[in-house]
Amino acid sequence: MSKVVAIIPARWGSTRFPGKPLHRIAGKPLIQHVWERTCAASALEAVFIATDDMRIAEAAFDFGANVSLTSPKHLSGTDRIAEVAKKLPAAITHVINVQGDEPVVDTALINRLAKTLIADPKIPMITAANPFSAGEDIQNPNAVKVVLDRASNALYFSRSAIPFARDKQSPAQYYRHQGIYGYSRKFLLEYIRWKPTILEKTEQLEQLRALENGATIRVLITKKASIGVDTPEDAELVTAILKKL
Repeated sequence: MSKVVAIIPARWGSTRFPGKPLHRIAGKPLIQHVWERTCAASALEAVFIATDDMRIAEAAFDFGANVSLTSPKHLSGTDRIAEVAKKLPAAITHVINVQGDEPVVDTALINRLAKTLIADPKIPMITAANPFSAGEDIQNPNAVKVVLDRASNALYFSRSAIPFARDKQSPAQYYRHQGIYGYSRKFLLEYIRWKPTILEKTEQLEQLRALENGATIRVLITKKASIGVDTPEDAELVTAILKKL
């Protein structure tokens, strides 16, 4: 029987927002909001916080989280969760990578990702995207775009506006990629052994490494936009949202 866990990578260092995981939002550390919403996903066997910082680890222990201390040498959250995945019991077949700076992460989406992975063992990797709404700036390089094939697998991810609309009357729908991923455990451990690829380094998008190595990435479409906290100003915005939930 397939079993899925979620791992939330969290690091202290951030160029724009040092100490972000412990920044208090609506009376709790940011990372606690992420953990609580992730724990509410019924399709998960367990939830772990992966960190190399004892300040984050101690705070997470205080609010009851399972914490896994990881190497400080990791260059990405994927490398960090893979270290944890290696140590998990053999019964754990899949891993969901939940971003540690998204305190309103959609619990229903986590369940969809987990259930889709379980239902189709041939899917090595899965992620999510939502349609751009009218008036949004699709040229914004910080909003990553994804184009899909007819089976809802990713054809390409880019910081550029793709597909290019040669005709202003183009019927194309633009999709914003969300930074949540799921993997079969076997694929995750294989993925981190691959060297960074040309397109990955060009776009600075880690998921392109999977496509360049011929892997399939299934993309679930959701109506809800993902909200991350990159700056103290973002934290104020999220605080207002949490008060309405």
